Amino acid sequence: MPLFLKATDMFGLFKKKKKKQLLDYDGKPLKVGDKVMSLRYDLGKCVLTEGERGIEYESLETGKRVSFAFMIDAHTENQKVRKIENTEE
Repeated sequence: MPLFLKATDMFGLFKKKKKKQLLDYDGKPLKVGDKVMSLRYDLGKCVLTEGERGIEYESLETGKRVSFAFMIDAHTENQKVRKIENTEE
């Protein structure tokens, strides 16, 4: 292995970054396809989708789409949504 690659690998420049797990406001894990109740932007019930700009919430009531980045709570770094369990539908 060339010396350059050893040095850069030593500093972690080529390591893959782990994707952060999306969590709802209560700390429950979220995945694409989950139904949630939005606590922001008057979206109401939403479904977590993989959109052209990454992960998005699509409102089931209005059809509006919002990126997951806009739903991050500054204090907890969790999403400002509550997961809807199958029994609550």
